[in-house]
Amino acid sequence: MDKLIVQGDADLKGSINISGSKNSSLPILAATLLTEEPCIVRNVPDVSDTNYLIQIMNALGGHVERSSGTVRTEAKGIQHEAPYDLVRKMRASICVMGPLLGRLGRAKVSLPGGCVIGDRPIDLHLKGFEALGAEITMDGGDINVEAPNGLTGAHINLRGKHGPTVLGTDNVMMAAVLAKGTTVIESAACEPEVYDLAEFLNLMGAKISGHGTRTITIEGVEKLHGVDHRVIPDRIEAATFMVAGIMASKEGITLKRVCREHLKVAEDMLVSAGHCVEFNEEGTQVFVKKGDAPKGCEIITSPYPGFPTDMQAQFTAMLALTPGISIIEDTIFPQRFMQCSELKRMGANIEVDGGRAVVHGVEKLSGAPVMASDLRASAALVLAGLTASGETEISRLYHIDRGYENIDEKLEQLGAVVKRVIE
Repeated sequence: MDKLIVQGDADLKGSINISGSKNSSLPILAATLLTEEPCIVRNVPDVSDTNYLIQIMNALGGHVERSSGTVRTEAKGIQHEAPYDLVRKMRASICVMGPLLGRLGRAKVSLPGGCVIGDRPIDLHLKGFEALGAEITMDGGDINVEAPNGLTGAHINLRGKHGPTVLGTDNVMMAAVLAKGTTVIESAACEPEVYDLAEFLNLMGAKISGHGTRTITIEGVEKLHGVDHRVIPDRIEAATFMVAGIMASKEGITLKRVCREHLKVAEDMLVSAGHCVEFNEEGTQVFVKKGDAPKGCEIITSPYPGFPTDMQAQFTAMLALTPGISIIEDTIFPQRFMQCSELKRMGANIEVDGGRAVVHGVEKLSGAPVMASDLRASAALVLAGLTASGETEISRLYHIDRGYENIDEKLEQLGAVVKRVIE
């Protein structure tokens, strides 16, 4: 099991490129199953989640190759059953269900695995499939979805207990593009990653409108074709490194290949906390630097365009070293504060009560052995380790490898002293 050794008191300098979005790449790669024709998807990050999905697609009978950041797919004679041994490793593998159902009229996928950050049911996915005319049965941990009479457009409301579902919106949208008639998804997720998937599907010949809003309309078509598409930048990775620049750099750092529109909430929160954030005119490059008078703030996570739950842990690490009191409330995944107990081992003063954390800023953290519990919590521990005194040893590094491409190499490029230990 890999570990990351992080030397503290870092002073980051220079610039790095931000990778393509993991959360956009996964459904887009799955969507290539909707056509027999070759597709090219560019700017795909080399992380374990995308590698698992490529393995699943090959196991389904597709032909998938990756070279650097480019993935080429050709899904001619695919089957409808995804293998459990691969699906169990990644929750997002459920995104193959929509395209398999749409193209083949049936799909069999095991209940997915992945990191545990609270209850993340797939009932809304299944609700959407049923509305389109699919029949759903459970057998030995497998979900069987079948549409013997084909899929028919429907009016579907995907609002859940904690707001819209991103993967659910993706899945229903992918199933509906080849359905007969028109589908209207109400309470749809409007995250940039959902918009990117819709743009990809439209390039393939789908007829989707309203993406980027809470109401998406899909007019079914008979067939889709191959395309060449470039994935959007990863806004969560960009925000993580923005926080790194604030926490562990005296002169500031520059991040390239970003999208300012997708980072507005991170920009606003950092500025409100007293820090310097400067984008270039095109919004593709950002310079961040710690402010002279940082101050605590209040964060409440909410669906896009609100503050993302995926940024909460990293900002918690920053606020642990920010003077004053900060309040963080996660309304999406109230249990997603597992990083706090590990940050407290490093000297942070954080009180967690349900889905709310009260952070009393301290002057310094101390390096310590800590354990990653999920993808974003592990990133928060890396950020804390960069600023702590001494050495921080982060175990269960496979969590961070799920969503950050070569994070150790990028940190080294900025001047950090980190070492990956393979055990």
